[in-house]
Amino acid sequence: MRIRTLSLAAVAVLALGAAACTEAEQENAEAAAAETGETAEDAGSALAEEAAQLGTAIEAGAKEAAQEVDEATDRLAQEAREQEAETEADARGN
Repeated sequence: MRIRTLSLAAVAVLALGAAACTEAEQENAEAAAAETGETAEDAGSALAEEAAQLGTAIEAGAKEAAQEVDEATDRLAQEAREQEAETEADARGN
């Protein structure tokens, strides 16, 4: 959204520059548009970096959750085997 706003600002500056009467005014408008473009590019780069960091954090969280599920299923399987062995021992004892 911010990049779109900055882009619209750049277009507005260019439009004003085209309507300017002197070459100096046009050069000032072009310089302002270039600065706005650079600001938009910087904002885009910062946004991309934040998105990459967020993606990395999500990936790490997903891996951790998968590991916890794996460990929980291993514990449940072990408990089930122990319960089966206990049930068999009880059945043989009776």
